[in-house]
Amino acid sequence: MKKILLIEDDVTVRENTAEILELSDFEVVTASDGKQGVTKAKSELPDIIVCDIMMPEMDGYDVLTELSKSSETSGIPFIFLSAKTEHKDVRRGMDLGADDYLTKPFEETDLLSAIESRLAKVEILKSDKTAQVPKEQQHIPNLTAFRELMKTGEQLNFKAGESVYEEGKTSVNFYLVDRGVVKAHKFDSRGKEIITQLYKDGDFFGSLSFNSSSAYREFATAMEDTTLYTLSRDQLKDILHDNSRVSMELLEVMNENLFGIKEQLIDIAYASVRRKTAKTILMFAREIKKNPLHSIRISRADLAGVAGIASETLIRTLSDFKKEGLIEIEGRNVKIIDADKLEKIG
Repeated sequence: MKKILLIEDDVTVRENTAEILELSDFEVVTASDGKQGVTKAKSELPDIIVCDIMMPEMDGYDVLTELSKSSETSGIPFIFLSAKTEHKDVRRGMDLGADDYLTKPFEETDLLSAIESRLAKVEILKSDKTAQVPKEQQHIPNLTAFRELMKTGEQLNFKAGESVYEEGKTSVNFYLVDRGVVKAHKFDSRGKEIITQLYKDGDFFGSLSFNSSSAYREFATAMEDTTLYTLSRDQLKDILHDNSRVSMELLEVMNENLFGIKEQLIDIAYASVRRKTAKTILMFAREIKKNPLHSIRISRADLAGVAGIASETLIRTLSDFKKEGLIEIEGRNVKIIDADKLEKIG
């Protein structure tokens, strides 16, 4: 059973969070302030620390700084839990060496996922350093751990517009998006581009075929500056062969991708131009920025490619939406003004 040290001065938050963790089969040690937290970290040597930032006398930043001075505690994964949501606060925590940062109020699943991810990374790094351990004894418990494993592998960086792979080329790699957005796209017989999928942070893409002669069936291109991690076809084959749960979870993810493509093709075939355009704007906003009310920087060609309509038609429809007060357009930026009305366009 993994041990978690929870440092939180708010008694209600501390007790509720401890209960969540205990019900998830963790051993929980609690501390009500930063000084007590440092003492318990050194005496208990937990597997992971979850710490509030805003505490009297010694805040979370000071706790992390103090623990980083000791060889016994400096390597313990550290997650900040705080109501401070400004970018500078997040950046300060990560610069001090925190492994993750969750903002209050948080979802139970987000907390557990962050903890499991950091614990999995520790186990993976340990296994990497223990070369004498037979491969068949190296266990990857779930897809979260698989993501962390991929992040210890080869890293690739692409500028906006650069090709990741091309249709017809031999499929040799499987990818994980660490940062950025990648579009999967094809061209019809008239040369018109159709975007079939968008991949963002944390998404997998590439071919799952292990046939040495298999080829990519689409193009993949970075839509903005993008960082990817990659595994070779043979590496992926070995991992999936030895870890059945990861295989099943990965197949489920790829199946969801296929279902999404099918839904999109149905919309392309039967929806009105206005509905295609509205749905495409909302999809880009949610996929790229995770917030439909933020501006998105996207080319008209890419919007048209996903919607499956001509660029000229898309431009006219965007102009209509602007006149109706549904969106604003500034250069290549599109900002949604009324997401509800866009959702209801038939």
